[in-house]
Amino acid sequence: MMRRRTTLLTGCTALALAFGATACGGGPVTAGGGDKALSGQTVTVAGVWSGTEQKNFQKVLDAFAEKTGAKTQFVSTGDNVSTVVGSKIEGGNAPDVVMVPQVGVLQQFAQNGWLKPLSDTAQKSVDANFAPVWKNYGSVDGTLYGLYFKAAHKSTVWYSPDALAQAGIKPPKTYDEMLKAGRTVSDSGLAAFSVAGQDGWTLTDWFENVYLSQAGPEKYDALAAHKLKWTDASVVEALTTLGKLFKDKQLIAGGQKGALNTDFPGSVEKVFGPKPEAGMVYEGDFVAGVAKDQFGRTIGEDANFFPFPAVGDGKAPVVSGGDAAVVLKDGKNQKGAMALLEYLATPEAAAVWAEAGGFLSPNKKLDLASYGDDVTRATAKSLVQAGDSVRFDMSDQAPAAFGGTKGAGEWKLLQDFLRDPSDPKGTAAKLEAAAAKAYQG
Repeated sequence: MMRRRTTLLTGCTALALAFGATACGGGPVTAGGGDKALSGQTVTVAGVWSGTEQKNFQKVLDAFAEKTGAKTQFVSTGDNVSTVVGSKIEGGNAPDVVMVPQVGVLQQFAQNGWLKPLSDTAQKSVDANFAPVWKNYGSVDGTLYGLYFKAAHKSTVWYSPDALAQAGIKPPKTYDEMLKAGRTVSDSGLAAFSVAGQDGWTLTDWFENVYLSQAGPEKYDALAAHKLKWTDASVVEALTTLGKLFKDKQLIAGGQKGALNTDFPGSVEKVFGPKPEAGMVYEGDFVAGVAKDQFGRTIGEDANFFPFPAVGDGKAPVVSGGDAAVVLKDGKNQKGAMALLEYLATPEAAAVWAEAGGFLSPNKKLDLASYGDDVTRATAKSLVQAGDSVRFDMSDQAPAAFGGTKGAGEWKLLQDFLRDPSDPKGTAAKLEAAAAKAYQG
């Protein structure tokens, strides 16, 4: 089951891999007060990453180890970060640092009293290197606990350049143009969109992009905090807009039934696999990793993207996700943990993973030349230039019972809406009932 972070591959293996770093060289880190200041210490890091992402993050940890003399150990938690970390704290075996993939989980950790505020050095780096919106998402009640190291750009529509060229169309600039272009693609023999309706989280991302553009950032923030009810007219309007796409069998590969039987990797395969069934697939920048790693596509040549287009009179949306580094109070190596966060706040640390691929950084001081291809550079530039207009994935901000549970809450209700989009007002009422229950809990 793939959560909508920045994950390239499905599934998470709960492995604990210990890596001892013995390489020499590197300058001092601000936290250590000198070269090899952390020799003999081990910093344990827990996170959702596995596979390629885990290997690439290990390169960052190895660079930190080379700089400080510390050893590092990474533990893959799988998707249930809060459960795994909570049990480790209870068992007296808390990791030093956790990479948290959801704002809601970061807030939960802070409210449980599990987190240490970032050091002055780390806070200064965040102020200098990141747009204020990232500081806000890493803060709880005005205290900064989380450093956003890895981000996702979730306002990217990926397409086969061949499919669009054969249909004689260019990437659209508005939502209506996108649907019109989709019908032209369909007329040329391929379905327009591959939709991963089997994974409810992809449908929340569709909704969030439409809503942010159509209703605007203020209402988006209010709905994310449940200060605005899901029965609000703006929600009904966004569902109506989304329903135009969902109910158009000409636009969706396999129609609604086909979409509901397609998971996220399958949706990418329908566009970039050996037997294409659609010309476009909407999802985050991580589509590129699947197209490249699983289907051998060259990003920028036979797989490309256009920004999710503006809806109506609104601005083009930039919805993001991300993984924030936090320091646990119960970790055994506070000094090493905070030194790692201070390192992760630097463009130097971001460059290590940027060069390895499958990564976007919200750090505006990172040289875009660090990224390995023009498409990733363009995606990263779009994310950084969006500044404070970036909005974090709304369902990731919600309690998990509403925004992050398979077969329940928003995921299930949007799947029901995909199945039958005829009653946006009724769907809004059901969403409000589920949200009210979850936010009270």
